[in-house]
Amino acid sequence: MTKQTRFDRRDFLKATGVAGTLTLTGLAGCSGNGEDGSGTTTAASMEIVAGTAPGFPPFEEKEGEELVGFDIDLLEAVVEATDYELAGWEEYEFGSLSPALQNDKIDVIAAAMTINDERDESIDFSDPYYDANQAILVANDSDFSPTELADLEGQTLGAQKGTTGESVVQDTLIPDGIVSEDQYNSYGNYVFAVEDLVNGNIDAVVLDTPVADSFVAERDVSVAFTYETGEQYGFGVREGDSELQTALNDGLATVQEDGTYEDLVAKWFK
Repeated sequence: MTKQTRFDRRDFLKATGVAGTLTLTGLAGCSGNGEDGSGTTTAASMEIVAGTAPGFPPFEEKEGEELVGFDIDLLEAVVEATDYELAGWEEYEFGSLSPALQNDKIDVIAAAMTINDERDESIDFSDPYYDANQAILVANDSDFSPTELADLEGQTLGAQKGTTGESVVQDTLIPDGIVSEDQYNSYGNYVFAVEDLVNGNIDAVVLDTPVADSFVAERDVSVAFTYETGEQYGFGVREGDSELQTALNDGLATVQEDGTYEDLVAKWFK
């Protein structure tokens, strides 16, 4: 039966007793696959730990000590619609999220992670929950105004390590001879890349379109053009964890049907 109750984060925190733990790092571990060794699913095993990479607004970022963003609210709402309980969040650099999942440090990734063949070789994904492309971000006080990838020839670029923005640089721009490896700067966080762009240390940043729009609203930068990649974001789960994968898909369908998803889109993107 479709849950009609509008998810409220405060109520969820109160109900699950994890208020104040959502931004905890260094949790002792996570639940694994939900069995006690005798094949019986235990109550404790229904607790899951989520991982994310702050610095990717509006999907995940820090406001003071609080972890906020579309992915944070959405995953909490999705989990609330399942029999699982969210025990807390772990924070990593983006490129460390998949290894953390594979090493049982976390149970699910909520980090605007594009579903692609390379990642799908080592982890599994939920159904897609957001569409995106790549944007080329430039500083407003710069004379540089590219309109296509070829215009980036000879320029210095930045992207966040492990993202599909970095893949555009490493898999397309460098092999095609548009930029050299020396002209590319990899960052642990897009905030640092945009700071370097504003300060004139690099000429452009390659990043996901909704995140680029968020920086345009807050920084002295603009989107020069969009490179169509047709990406879709999904929640990452351990390979073979079909029970959690199915639960997340069912929870995602629930929040899309009851209007919670559109409420969160309106909150973070409009």
